[in-house]
This record gives sequence, C-alpha cells and structure tokens, in this order.
Amino acid sequence: MTKHTKGRKEYLEAPLHIQSKRVSSPLSDDLKAKYGINSGRARKDDTVRIMRGEFKGIEGKITTVHAKEGRVSVEGVTREKLKGGTVPIRIHASKVMITSLSLSDKLRKADMEGEAS
Repeated sequence: MTKHTKGRKEYLEAPLHIQSKRVSSPLSDDLKAKYGINSGRARKDDTVRIMRGEFKGIEGKITTVHAKEGRVSVEGVTREKLKGGTVPIRIHASKVMITSLSLSDKLRKADMEGEAS
C-alpha cells in the first residue's frame, strides 16, 4: 500500500504523453453512433459544445489544449481583465462535448475509422 501523497505526486508528475490521455471528452450522439466509441481525446480544431458552467451551450473550436491541467480553451470564450483586454477561459475537458472531430491528422483518422469496424 502506498501513501496518498505518493499517488498524488505520481499523478501530477506523469509524463506528458500520459497526461494528454486524461484530456478526454465525451462524443456527441452522432459521433458515438458513427465511430462506436463514447469518448476521445480533445484536440486542437475539434468543435465542442460546453455542457456545464457559466458558458453552457456555447459551441466553438478548441484553440489550445492544456494537457497538464486537463483543460481546453474554446474560441469565443473569454473573460474581461480589470486593466482592459481579454483572456481565454480554460474549461475542463470533461465539461465539453465533442460535436465534430478534426481528421486532418492521418493517424487519428485511421485510428477512428479502425475503431468503427
């Protein structure tokens, strides 16, 4: 049995290729039916709909993925700063639903179509 602090440290200091697997979002019903999977990694240029929180219902493309935090930035979702200007809001990946996948990457396209059969 390990200490909870060691498990926490292992979780937080995991390599980026493992942390990026944690940036997973549910797929829309159409994509679930098409590809036969329930969730997938959120990637830049995927179109998502925010399902929870202050920005619920907003749909837009992912501009950046923050793997270490498990969060994504969606275009059009910003907050005003006190000194003026805007800053993008980071939303937890589990709180968004992927409505359209970016299949520009050959490996991702092959992986998704391979899972369907």
